[in-house]
Amino acid sequence: MVVLMITSPGFTECYHPIPMVFAQAKGTCIWDPEGKKYIDFLSAYSAVNQGHCHPKVMKALVEQAQRLTLSSRAFYNDKFPVFAEHLTSMLGYEMMLPMNTGAEGVETAIKLARKWGYEKKKIPRDEAIIVSCCGCFHGRTLGVISMSCDNDATRGFGPLVPGHLKVDFGDIDALERIFKDHGDRVCGFLFEPIQGEAGVVIPPNGYLKAVRDLCSRYNILMIADEIQTGIARTGKMLACDWEDIRPDVVILGKALGAGVIPVSAVLADKDIMLCIRPGEHGSTFGGNPLASAVAIAALNVVKEEGLTERAAKLGEEFREQLSKIQTKFPQIIKEVRGRGLLNAVDLNSKALSPASAYDLCIKLKERGILAKPTHDTVIRLAPPLSISLEELTEASKALSDVLEFDLPKLQKEITKSEEPAAKQVCDRCGRNLYDTSDNDN
Repeated sequence: MVVLMITSPGFTECYHPIPMVFAQAKGTCIWDPEGKKYIDFLSAYSAVNQGHCHPKVMKALVEQAQRLTLSSRAFYNDKFPVFAEHLTSMLGYEMMLPMNTGAEGVETAIKLARKWGYEKKKIPRDEAIIVSCCGCFHGRTLGVISMSCDNDATRGFGPLVPGHLKVDFGDIDALERIFKDHGDRVCGFLFEPIQGEAGVVIPPNGYLKAVRDLCSRYNILMIADEIQTGIARTGKMLACDWEDIRPDVVILGKALGAGVIPVSAVLADKDIMLCIRPGEHGSTFGGNPLASAVAIAALNVVKEEGLTERAAKLGEEFREQLSKIQTKFPQIIKEVRGRGLLNAVDLNSKALSPASAYDLCIKLKERGILAKPTHDTVIRLAPPLSISLEELTEASKALSDVLEFDLPKLQKEITKSEEPAAKQVCDRCGRNLYDTSDNDN
């Protein structure tokens, strides 16, 4: 049965998943169809910050599902205004626009920035530019991949949407040069406060404050994609809070629905948000009563259970554990990095070869830990924020055991290819984004 579930010809496989089937989940734990228990260290890409099937969220879901599930935006419903007020007051913005998926939220923010650019900044028609960062991940819709440096996401899907410029993430001087050269046509700078899919890449201290200053100086909207980093994941409600800055536009998703239902939102003040008028944008399911009820409960769980503070405290303790493993295996682990409970172990590709981070994640799975790599040499570790210190310690031990006992066996079993590894050179910016071999020791 499990084999059939994994290899069923009835669906298109767009991912390269870890070969494990979810059958049941609760809190931080997953069970497969045979009843084996695992600890979740991906949280569905940070969509399950509150823990799987949180009872308060499930209660809100069931109660609302028995009353009303959908009104569409053709009519009002009684839950969406409560959700909107809850979210805007919590994060300090005047308005929000509801969508469903994270990619929809990003598309909405791009449209909003362009409309603002034409109406408020007086950019000539069809000349508005969005600046985004090399290595970014904002989704897989056509408008969003037009900003991507991932050739797998862009090749074969052209022509891409014009009106985008790229800049190195964390390079404030390069950003200022772009603003100087193109600032009269730039309507927005879209960024992740911490780049998740790029490998949990944290910008230099002070970078976000410097970005805030530049955007204010050049009259450019600062647009923060907090889909993966927001809702307490990094030990702050928003990752931008680490530098006490306020973006003009914030995009939320994933944990806004607590892993129960897709919910996303774009937040901004009235002078920006009201540039979009009735009929210019929308969603049949955006702001539906079922999603609104779930989102309200999801936000309440974060606040009532102190998940923001919990992520900050446990994240520090977890990185201490991982750093001890790095000390034990200095030739294999290049760096341990993260904020809150969004963390990564960056591996030395030469010491790892011919194995990969994916191979190590398979071995972690066999030891009861579910994690997923980003690219060939980074293991991302992002458990539900309800995780215990004991569970973090269990994961640390599993990683140590994989490096000590499983990796040597893998290196003997895997046939090393005579072909050099393909370079991940971006077709657009020309950078070799994810090959870190030149920096390996």
